[in-house]
Amino acid sequence: MSVPNPKMLELDRLWKTYDTPKGPATIVKDFNLKLKEGEFATLIGHSGCGKSTVLMMVAGLSDLSKGNMILAGREASGPGPDRGIVFQSPCLLPWMSAFENVMLGVNQVYFTASRQERRQMAEYYLSIVGLADAMHKFPGELSQGMRQRVGIARAFALQPKMLLLDEPFGMLDSLTRYELQEVLLELWRRNRITTLMVTHDVDEAIFLSDRVVMMTDGPEAEVGDILNIPFERPRNRKEIMEDPRYYELREHLITFLNDRSHIRPSREPSFKPSPDMAAELATHGPALPFPTAAA
Repeated sequence: MSVPNPKMLELDRLWKTYDTPKGPATIVKDFNLKLKEGEFATLIGHSGCGKSTVLMMVAGLSDLSKGNMILAGREASGPGPDRGIVFQSPCLLPWMSAFENVMLGVNQVYFTASRQERRQMAEYYLSIVGLADAMHKFPGELSQGMRQRVGIARAFALQPKMLLLDEPFGMLDSLTRYELQEVLLELWRRNRITTLMVTHDVDEAIFLSDRVVMMTDGPEAEVGDILNIPFERPRNRKEIMEDPRYYELREHLITFLNDRSHIRPSREPSFKPSPDMAAELATHGPALPFPTAAA
């Protein structure tokens, strides 16, 4: 009997380089990260640092220039139904209803299931995201928040091994964003799909994540720090915001973004990782070429 691999995703020294008229331009360099099965992690950093580039490489929508990616114990290349993606704009087909948009993926992935089983799957996830009474409406009849709910339902309905979220709430007003964060957490709680999310929002990262991965400024961006989020699940937003640790975590993230995002650990011999990043190294091995805090 095989022992399940606790690591769902392993990114080893990922590079992304583009050819330009002035020569090669490296956006991401030596990016290292390992996610455990069922973990929810967010990528945060300044605009243009390469967060979405990393996410698209994991999604298989952008080729790796260098490095290796292991997903569920196997080397991964190219897109596949084992990764569900939610973009900032859900990209729904306007001539199809919400239900038909979800069914499009379900039919492709679960073609061996009966038609009734596939319909039930789509209806279940649309109901969970709060669209039981609107699933047969067309995208033009739905608000931006409702369209994003369809995108979330579509991704979860595929029951992927990994969920990839590229600023899915970035275009929404604050109230809708908070509502959809709760919807996302409820779906994640039911399914425990390993999740990697890109966000610019410090508070969103703290509320949703098990770990926040901070990226250095681009070009040649890499992992600059990792912050473990100690709050137990399920989470209550009010309780978290009243917890003194919340403001310590928030200050750590803001300090990194304001004062330390320009520091590249791989180029700083005297750099000492935070306790959380040192723990990552101790758990997963020396993925980054600099000493641990004990050095």
